[in-house]
Amino acid sequence: MNLPNLLTWLRVLAIPLFVALFYLPLAAGTVNLVATVLFVAAAVTDWVDGYLARRLGQTSAFGAFLDPVADKLLVSAALIMLVEFGRVEGLVALIIIGREITISALREWMAQIGARASVAVHSIGKLKTVAQLVAIPLLLLDRTVFGFLDTRAIGTWLLYAAAVLTVWSMFYYLRRAWPYLKESL
Repeated sequence: MNLPNLLTWLRVLAIPLFVALFYLPLAAGTVNLVATVLFVAAAVTDWVDGYLARRLGQTSAFGAFLDPVADKLLVSAALIMLVEFGRVEGLVALIIIGREITISALREWMAQIGARASVAVHSIGKLKTVAQLVAIPLLLLDRTVFGFLDTRAIGTWLLYAAAVLTVWSMFYYLRRAWPYLKESL
């Protein structure tokens, strides 16, 4: 166990706490604010654990496996809660979560055949992640700030953009993997 992996585990452990917040007998505004802060803190640990792993020379195969799993669990939990509370359309959540599962499985398979580099993270995927990680806290916060910024409206448009980038990046990765997929059919 090293510090980067500990941070990743903390991100995984934050997920049940994040979900439980929505079922506590607290005012909606309080739940929204605390859930937003917790989500942002967990998302920041994603960057921190990766930075520390590289900086301290503590990268590991287990960390490389657990980190994206933690990210996908966190985003999926947030999207499901946002669907439950009517802030995100189910189809948008399904597109995003479905793509994450598909590409994770594709990367796992490509790694098994020694071709993982063919589906390495691309700038489209990074842009999709940024759009998601900005949209979700805005949707969690769900209020007007500074008297005129409607976080739900902004978050919704960003999540739609993330959904488009999600589909685009999925096709990009599938196209990169197609020669290997074709051989296996």
